[in-house]
Amino acid sequence: MKLTYYGHSTFAVETKGKHILFDPFISPNELAKGIDVNKLRADYLLITHGHGDHVADAESIGKRNKSKVVSNYEIVSWFEQKGLSGHPLNHGGKVNFDFGTVKYVNAIHSSVLPDGTYGGNPGGFVIWNDEACFYLAGDTALTMDMKLLPLTCPKLDFAILPIGDNFTMGYEDAVIASGYIECDKIIGCHYDTFGYIKIDHDAAKKAFADSGKELILLPVGGSLDF
Repeated sequence: MKLTYYGHSTFAVETKGKHILFDPFISPNELAKGIDVNKLRADYLLITHGHGDHVADAESIGKRNKSKVVSNYEIVSWFEQKGLSGHPLNHGGKVNFDFGTVKYVNAIHSSVLPDGTYGGNPGGFVIWNDEACFYLAGDTALTMDMKLLPLTCPKLDFAILPIGDNFTMGYEDAVIASGYIECDKIIGCHYDTFGYIKIDHDAAKKAFADSGKELILLPVGGSLDF
């Protein structure tokens, strides 16, 4: 399983011969100006919630790749009206795809689509197959619901957590979240893109290290193999 970071909260995962793209917000992101959005592959688009900084490039990428949109019912319905196909989920539900199992889990945030359409309840994803299991939290506050993940999903190999504060939990709360989900390898997201969410990288990494955990801050375009 290969993970690639495209800035903000956008990640690509290659597994089982499939390309999965999460929350595509690339072309409006100055920090991702070196990424050619027209070259990205996506068999599946997994979208945590409807905010513009998570769906900005979804329609164009989805149409070019004939991607399947996986999200909550409201977001999938919105993209289906634009000509994309999708699979709707809601909190606690899971489905088996040809690359593995996807479970849609709770997130504490808000959600509205760029044209003002109601975006349903925001969520995160836990995804697993025989290569790895990981949690992508989406935009969320720290929540006690995270404690349910070790009880309902396979053991996590890594987790992607927001750490930028202001609109989501900050890195201090993300350290607590890593304990709730029983995962020691954390990849940070939703930081530095805007002035509101710029962070001290060294302080964030130290906070995790002091708790016996690892915080990985990938450069835009950077990859990891699991």
